[in-house]
Amino acid sequence: MNASVLVTPEALRDSLAGERPPLVLDCRARLESADAGLQLWQQAHIPGSYHLDMDRDLSTPPGEGGRHPLPTQEAFTATIQRFGIQPLRPIVVYDDRGGQLAAARAWWMLACWAAHPDVRVLDGGLPAWQEMEGDLVTDEPEVTSASEWQPAFDNTVRVPVERLLQEGGQLLDARGEARFRGEEEPIDPVAGHIPGALCRPSQANLEADGRFKSPEKLAEELPRAERVTAYCGSGISACHDVLAYAVAGLPLPRLYAGSWSEWIRDPARPIATGDA
Repeated sequence: MNASVLVTPEALRDSLAGERPPLVLDCRARLESADAGLQLWQQAHIPGSYHLDMDRDLSTPPGEGGRHPLPTQEAFTATIQRFGIQPLRPIVVYDDRGGQLAAARAWWMLACWAAHPDVRVLDGGLPAWQEMEGDLVTDEPEVTSASEWQPAFDNTVRVPVERLLQEGGQLLDARGEARFRGEEEPIDPVAGHIPGALCRPSQANLEADGRFKSPEKLAEELPRAERVTAYCGSGISACHDVLAYAVAGLPLPRLYAGSWSEWIRDPARPIATGDA
């Protein structure tokens, strides 16, 4: 595995006991409840981890930008500083379901957008940690000192809706096949997909045990094009597809963060159904 992107439970356990432990961020979230992720973290979490909240830290309230718009650079910088994040300390992110979807969003925002040099995702997430019989605690550690780091954000890794179809390239939809084809839509008010997109469900990046497929297998499966842009329902599971390219050692797709939930807000934008 690409050690710069993923970390095994065993390696995380060893690093937490070492001289330079990483900053661990628990990204668990539930769409049905904004407070569920925090409550899960309070009940039990990996020792020393802090809760990074999907709704409060990794996105802004729903609106014109979709269901989970990215925060402003200023707001995310404030979050980074509040957690004491700085580029010399490694970061590990994890969650507990969906193949690390929320953790992938945190990875993308920290590693790709904010350009932190050492962010890894716990492969297999909390279930893999528990399978290893890793410790879980309930204490709530306090951040010892805030950071003064000012990230140099890279806005070339994302694409706004205005440029999405103008610039061409291959769109990659990380939602499940039924939602892509428009056969069902349990979340957004309109079903279908952006014309020209290919369906690459985020779950297709994983083995049956919830861990990422090997770099070689992913490199064989992932679509190649001169320019690839990943999207999903609201810009979360699309980050999982971007992460899969990173595991495979391939050039990373751009992220259309607004995704389907932003695209459909304008009825003039085209919509496709079926497999094409």
